[in-house]
Amino acid sequence: MELRHLRYFVTVAEELHFGRAAQRLGIAQPPLSQQIRALEEQIGALLLLRTKRHVELTAAGTVFLQEARKVLALTDQAVHAAQRAARGEIGELEVGFVSGAVYGKVPSIFRLMRTRYPDVTLVLKNLSTEEQVEAIKAYRLDVGLMRPPLTDEESLVVHVIGREPLVVVLPRTHRLARQRKIPVEALAGEPFLQVPRHLARGFYDQFMHICAQAGFSPKTVQEAPTTQTIVSLVAVGMGVSIVPASLQSLQRTDVVYRPLGAPAPTTELAVILRPDDENPALQRFMEVIWEVAKIKDPRQKTGGVQAAAARNTSSQQH
Repeated sequence: MELRHLRYFVTVAEELHFGRAAQRLGIAQPPLSQQIRALEEQIGALLLLRTKRHVELTAAGTVFLQEARKVLALTDQAVHAAQRAARGEIGELEVGFVSGAVYGKVPSIFRLMRTRYPDVTLVLKNLSTEEQVEAIKAYRLDVGLMRPPLTDEESLVVHVIGREPLVVVLPRTHRLARQRKIPVEALAGEPFLQVPRHLARGFYDQFMHICAQAGFSPKTVQEAPTTQTIVSLVAVGMGVSIVPASLQSLQRTDVVYRPLGAPAPTTELAVILRPDDENPALQRFMEVIWEVAKIKDPRQKTGGVQAAAARNTSSQQH
């Protein structure tokens, strides 16, 4: 039994006239009659009572009509779902993000994706940059939002989607809290709080480089897994830290954020993914990222994700 047989029968049952049904289906009447008889023979039951002037459903035909309509409706739903999946409107994405990014552009990316493609499920995972790289290579993650640079970029596509200044966060009672800007060298000798290197290698190395350029080696008194925890520890007077400026939206009455003196260092936010991933839902997610970041899709210049991988756009260029 084929779906067309069901469609033929439903049309005849709705019209109760072979001529009108054939016209509606765009086929000749004799082949339509033959197909209905073949269907009845296959089922082993008479579905239609036919006279020269009248066609009506039998009891078996009435029941078969109800079930045939259900089958056709489910088939149409399956076709529609497949088409939507091919367009990236349905699916699931495993998305990694570094904790500090939730105060920048990342929430806007998630919000717009949810609004525009509500049937794409985002499985969000708070992971360090290194954990994201490992998970993407192992196909446990589709895409990551992280802080470059990476130690190994050869097998991944990397796009910088934003930059922001770094600021110093201090207890409100700190001796430097009243200054509008704080030179990095003024922090020499301060007790520092920092995310450990194995969780944020690029950001940690940048912090050490900033201090080295200012002529001192920082004294780290406490490490914590997230920048949010760092700010909480600063609030209780355990030390100071250097964090992305977007963390200033984490409002607390017991800390202050101050810009660093010129030249003010910046940190980058990047998206990483596999060059061979053609998941349509991922393509829609990337389009949302370009829109939120106000960046022209780099793939338009290179002819696709794989060409973009060859260029390995991003943090290496900046």
